[in-house]
Amino acid sequence: MVLKKTGDGTTSKFTLQSIANMLKAMNIDMNPVDIKSKNVAAVVVTANLKPFTKHGDKFDITVSSIGDAKSLEGGTLLMTPLKGVDGKIYALAQGPVSIGGKNERGAGSESHPTVALVYDGGLVEREINIDLYHKQYATLSLRESNFKNSVAIQKAINAVYNTQVAVAMDPRTIKLKKPEEQSMIEFLAEVQDIDVNYSTKNRIIINERTGTIIAGVAIEIKPIILTHGDITIKITEQETAAQPDGSIVVDDALVIGLNQNELYTKKGTTTVANLVRSLQKMGATPKDIIAILAAMKSAGSISAELKVI
Repeated sequence: MVLKKTGDGTTSKFTLQSIANMLKAMNIDMNPVDIKSKNVAAVVVTANLKPFTKHGDKFDITVSSIGDAKSLEGGTLLMTPLKGVDGKIYALAQGPVSIGGKNERGAGSESHPTVALVYDGGLVEREINIDLYHKQYATLSLRESNFKNSVAIQKAINAVYNTQVAVAMDPRTIKLKKPEEQSMIEFLAEVQDIDVNYSTKNRIIINERTGTIIAGVAIEIKPIILTHGDITIKITEQETAAQPDGSIVVDDALVIGLNQNELYTKKGTTTVANLVRSLQKMGATPKDIIAILAAMKSAGSISAELKVI
């Protein structure tokens, strides 16, 4: 990768050797020890090739420094072959890099100037052939294992075709057999538009770096007594949310007793959303709230899945 004086130093010998090899291909014979350039960085180029991509399709690629470069900002990736696990070249990558945006894998963040993106920098050279048209069977794979959803999908598909074209093999797999009068493409196009009554798992998503907490409004918390640092929480349910002296009213279903750090909740309204608001009223930091939620999950007070990103 070509940069502007922010590339690898002389300690990255593999970078210097790469420069020498490139120059040799241009009929310029140079000893690696004589190269003092800081305008070049050695990088690893990675990408995900989407299904059904065709020759000539473009896609984004991720570039990560493996040397001691200070920044990839303003750099240009030289033509790089992208290989699969079978060792074959499936695409070529080149183009100017960008660290201004941020993709779903975290690439391009300004806090990580040695990781960058090349938008539309990949060019497909080898297609992965998938012959769907002549297939009689197809397999649906659910993103998450769920017996109810697997059976619900089977019933919904069979109800549309009035015959046994779908069979749930396990919590994630549904095997399909296309009708005789349709091609597999037509069949799958219809299947993907079938409405299914599915169930979802409750989740609490926590971003430890920013302190952001995302949770459904109806995730309930079972009564519990918990101590974290100087915060002692006793969650009790009662028919009405009592209001002791010196308390703070969060809403009509939740009251904080400041003297005992107790949360008085109306029966059936103890939720993660109410708890987080209460802890914020108590002056708890995001780090404290995350630790408390994790402890409650471990104790079984919260049944929802807790995911830290």
